[in-house]
Parts: sequence; C-alpha cells; structure tokens
Amino acid sequence: MIDTNHKQPIEWPIRVLLADDYALIRHVLRSLLEEHPNVEVVAEATNGEEAVMLAERLRPSVVIMDINMPRMNGIQATAKITARNPELAVIGLSLNQGEHGDAILRAGAKGFVAKETAVDRLYTAIVEAVTKLGSWRNPRRQRQIE
Repeated sequence: MIDTNHKQPIEWPIRVLLADDYALIRHVLRSLLEEHPNVEVVAEATNGEEAVMLAERLRPSVVIMDINMPRMNGIQATAKITARNPELAVIGLSLNQGEHGDAILRAGAKGFVAKETAVDRLYTAIVEAVTKLGSWRNPRRQRQIE
C-alpha cells in the first residue's frame, strides 16, 4: 500500500539511477520503470564506483543498487552515497535476500527488493521510498521492502 500522507511533496518525475553490472538486468529494469510516466531513468551504472560518481553528479531521487558488482560492491557504494546524500533513497537489489538485504539496510538503504520479485515490487518500492521522506532519518523505521 502506498502512503499518500507523506511528509514532503514528491517531485515528479521520480529520477532513478540503475546500478547493476549485467546489461540485461539494467535493460529489463529500465523497460519496467519506463512503463510509469512519473519515473525517469536518468542513468545506468555498471559498478559501484560508477554508481557513487553518478549519484553525486546527477542527484537522482532513488538509486536501485545491485549488491554484487565489480570494483566496489553495492553495500560499499550505498554507504558512500547515503553518507554524502542522506536525502537520496537507495533500494538494494539482489538474488540473495537474507544476509545481503540486512547488510545493505545497515549501509543506509531504505529498502530491499529481491530480483525474483522486482517485476512486481520495484515500482511500489520506489514510490514508497519517495513518499516516506520523513522516515528516512529514523533508522528504526527503515524496513525491508519485500
């Protein structure tokens, strides 16, 4: 369910940075998100270092972050991005939900979506992250997005 009683107004479109080392995954995620007129995919990163650089330069609303990437993994990249830009929402993405989901949340991600549920859950996770801006600063209120 989407909370429409959000703390701050949503800026449309929601600007998204995709970070995954597999071109096919990025293509599928982009195609999925482009079905929603209020989402704009502003860039794609192929590794964690590139994700950090693009997040700093482009200031997207949301970063969809794969956990297992070369040069810098998604957990390390998430920690750097959220330390520099606490208002930016990172949503972790991985095949291995358990341990990886907890680790990326500890690194500062606002949610986690398993790749096998991304088709059904990713858009909702993005909207939930953006509409709950007030909860971003309270780590006790962060939760895994299933």
